[in-house]
Amino acid sequence: MTGVEDLPAEPVGAALGPPASAAGIGRLAATVERLRTQLDDAESTAEFRTLIALARGVLMERLRISPATATRQLEELAARSGMPVVELAADIVAEITGESPGRVPDGADPAPGAGALSLNVRLRAAEAGVLSASDVHAAAGSLHRHALAPLGAVAVAVWALAADGSLLLAGHAGFPAAEARRWHHTPPGVETVAQLAVRTRAAYWSTGADRRHSSSIGERTLGADAARVAIPAQLGGRLLGVLEICWPGPVGEFPQPVHRQLQSLAELCAHTLDSDSGGGPDGVGGSFGVSGGVGAFGGVGAYGAYGAYGVGGFSGSAGSAVAPELADLLDSLLEPALILQPLHDTAGRLSDFRIAHVNERFVDPVGRPAAAILGLPFLQAYPLAAEDGGLSERIERVHATGEPFRHDRIVLRALIDGIQVTTTLAVGITRQGGVLVLTWHPEDEEARLARLLQHAQRLGRMGGFEENLLTGEVTWSAELLELFALPAGAPPVPIREFAAHAHADDATAISRFVRTVLHHRMPASAAFRLLRSDGVQRYIRVVAEPVLEDGTMIAVRGACQDVSAQHWTEIALAATRDRLEHTEREVEEGNRLTLRLQRAIMPVAPSPIDAWGLQIATRYRPAEKGHLVGGDWYDAVVLPNERILLVVGDVAGHGIDAATEMVALRNALRGLAATGATPSQMLNWLGTVAHHMSGSTVTATVVCGVYDPRDRTLRWSRAGHPPPLLVRDGTTTVPPMPEGMLLGAVGNARYGEHILQLQPGDTLLMYTDGLIERRDRDIEESLRDLLTLVRPAAATLDEHLEHLLLHSNADTDDDTCLIGVTVR
Repeated sequence: MTGVEDLPAEPVGAALGPPASAAGIGRLAATVERLRTQLDDAESTAEFRTLIALARGVLMERLRISPATATRQLEELAARSGMPVVELAADIVAEITGESPGRVPDGADPAPGAGALSLNVRLRAAEAGVLSASDVHAAAGSLHRHALAPLGAVAVAVWALAADGSLLLAGHAGFPAAEARRWHHTPPGVETVAQLAVRTRAAYWSTGADRRHSSSIGERTLGADAARVAIPAQLGGRLLGVLEICWPGPVGEFPQPVHRQLQSLAELCAHTLDSDSGGGPDGVGGSFGVSGGVGAFGGVGAYGAYGAYGVGGFSGSAGSAVAPELADLLDSLLEPALILQPLHDTAGRLSDFRIAHVNERFVDPVGRPAAAILGLPFLQAYPLAAEDGGLSERIERVHATGEPFRHDRIVLRALIDGIQVTTTLAVGITRQGGVLVLTWHPEDEEARLARLLQHAQRLGRMGGFEENLLTGEVTWSAELLELFALPAGAPPVPIREFAAHAHADDATAISRFVRTVLHHRMPASAAFRLLRSDGVQRYIRVVAEPVLEDGTMIAVRGACQDVSAQHWTEIALAATRDRLEHTEREVEEGNRLTLRLQRAIMPVAPSPIDAWGLQIATRYRPAEKGHLVGGDWYDAVVLPNERILLVVGDVAGHGIDAATEMVALRNALRGLAATGATPSQMLNWLGTVAHHMSGSTVTATVVCGVYDPRDRTLRWSRAGHPPPLLVRDGTTTVPPMPEGMLLGAVGNARYGEHILQLQPGDTLLMYTDGLIERRDRDIEESLRDLLTLVRPAAATLDEHLEHLLLHSNADTDDDTCLIGVTVR
């Protein structure tokens, strides 16, 4: 498989270009992550593409046709049979080998993401994946993913046989990275399952209940009940290694085709190991390639076509293998360590470094497992390390010069799921032969805590001190020296001499503080005004506690904090609280006076009026909150000319001003009514009064009516007020309304007038908007709701008014005035 490291690349310095900003590095890291995801997706489908190419090669050889014709032929055959192309390709390859795919044993789970693909497809795809793998490790992953996981296997190891009879772990899948590091080299005298297969040159099956070996790879993680088989990887009579497969528990007897397929997979591993013969020590770890020949497919045609038409032949770039001695040395270190192998492009220029080995103590600074980064290029695992002056530049310099590098504080940034994670590391880099050894560990905990404490003292404007009472030595932090405005070399001040640096008025408080700590041996605190050497006065709070050892006080520890800002804030808050309390008392007194004035003018439940054939009842409901006392009023007066004045009104606003303006308008309207004027004329005059009252404009709404008992007529006029309601014969209606704008809006407003003919039994209701007003609807909609609420079913007029007040759905907490008039 082709990895990122196989692509042509510029040298590290050239690839980076000029110094990149943090945002640019972040975008670069995001791009690397996206390309890595795309690469993983491409690798997951590479085996199926290779399988299709193999089938196409078979058709080309058997039918003697061109590549394009073979492609069309394969697609036509798939369409006729109704099978996916990949399944048809698997069947064609299986026909060449003469093998059936076998079956999945009971209890075995299919491979993740298997979907509906058959085991035949997965087996052939695994073989194709091994052929196209860039190294043995990738080949082992393809075998496990496609061929062995469907058989229930959880892990696979490919061992390479060295000249001295030892086994080297050339590739693996399913084992933890730490376990693979432990078993990277098995001496010839260790009786493992793989060594037994080498000795007998036959497949060796082992279960937890019956085994002859001492130990094997994966027993720590799989447990003693794990079942495994070791199959010799032979090619042309030569034993090149062992294919070892592990199951989590006992397995039943596999059918014979499955055994043949396992033998074929072992032979395919032998072919991969043989292709690596020109590699590193003992023939392990070099370049891997597929050049064609007889292999697991059992026929020359498949391999021949595969290689002839450009599908085979991958030149890997795994680089040199890590020397076992160096890996053992790193595993013995007490700090996390990595081995980095240089990677070069096709022109031989340095492009990156591969993470070739990590020791058991390695901890990824951003929390990933070691297996997640092992084998990756360093800049792919940590792309933000490429920023100017970052860790990647240090690694490249050590590789170029051979000069070791060490630093106690290197910032390493990594991008995990789009989130930038920052870690501070102590780093060491050395060159060992052709590889680099990188050691790192997170910043020392004590140093980090000391720096955090220093920052906390600086931000809190405080400093600590300790005074040894046995030796007289006094130790101050740098922050405390700065707080007292003392130079860096100045001697610290003992606790007994604090009074010499304080205001004279605070000497008593400091003396009490010192006596409590030194003589009573108790923790204490005090506040004083510090007179600094630069002439600035600051408010300081000091706290201290004795240090006792076997009943003897040996030292005093404490801290001083600059609380000047807090002191002045407390003074300002105290003054503000005093002003607020005074204002609250004034407002409360004003509301109380306003409420008393309003209650004196309009009692909540006045006595009913019965005169000249009219029964009149009134109600006043004050606001629920005292500060909302408003200017609503009503009036029902028998005039000297034997007529009756009926008025409801509402002055805009709340509080004492609204109440006094209401009283003025109410009394003015009474006086105007005594002249015998009509309601419209009275409102004309009252509007002039409101417009020029006390040099300021007063706005109000009013409904004013004069009832004549001789002909039962009501002459009425309105100034922007909701209309009265007429209840007649069980029906509630709104009488035609005269024109009239808000009272006091202009000085010369004119108001219209209507005459309403009343009949015995009629009920007239006059009200202020506190009865109907709601925040969530307009006044017209609220008026329609009131029409449905008015039900003349009550026995008396008073009960009728109480019913309206009780069931009103108003929600503005405003005053409400209500007049009910019944004609007898």
